[in-house]
Amino acid sequence: MTQPHIRRATRHDLPLLDRALRALSQDLGDPHPASIDLLDQAGFGPTPAFYALIALENPDTICGAVVFSPVLSTSLAGTGLYVSDLWVAQHGRGGGLGRRLLAEAARYAEIHWAARFLKLAVYDGSPDARRFYDRLGFYARSGETTLFLDTGGLTALKGQI
Repeated sequence: MTQPHIRRATRHDLPLLDRALRALSQDLGDPHPASIDLLDQAGFGPTPAFYALIALENPDTICGAVVFSPVLSTSLAGTGLYVSDLWVAQHGRGGGLGRRLLAEAARYAEIHWAARFLKLAVYDGSPDARRFYDRLGFYARSGETTLFLDTGGLTALKGQI
């Protein structure tokens, strides 16, 4: 595989980004109820909730993507980026594209919000992904567990006001 071009995703790229995220969901065995409309609203609305970089082999062929958001940690006294999605096409795995996407996302976050750390979650059932992150120096923070509140729980919480 030739070195793909990595750049920030634009509104025009939403079909390509959607294709990458659907492929990631399929690889993980996850449902994928997200739509292009959701990506448009969340990424290109008045208050973007995410940023994305895409890797292209040519203008119409996506071979990688990373989706990330700003995060603040008072205990680390700084801002960082939270990577919610990282996908590399099967034929591009093992060639450094995942590392390049993470590095470019980190560089973008450093420039735009002075990010000093990167945080992400890896599925327990994804040993290849875990080995990839381990090789890059990622580790589980001692004493920290990621918790989740789904839509029903969030609605109930808001109802307690």
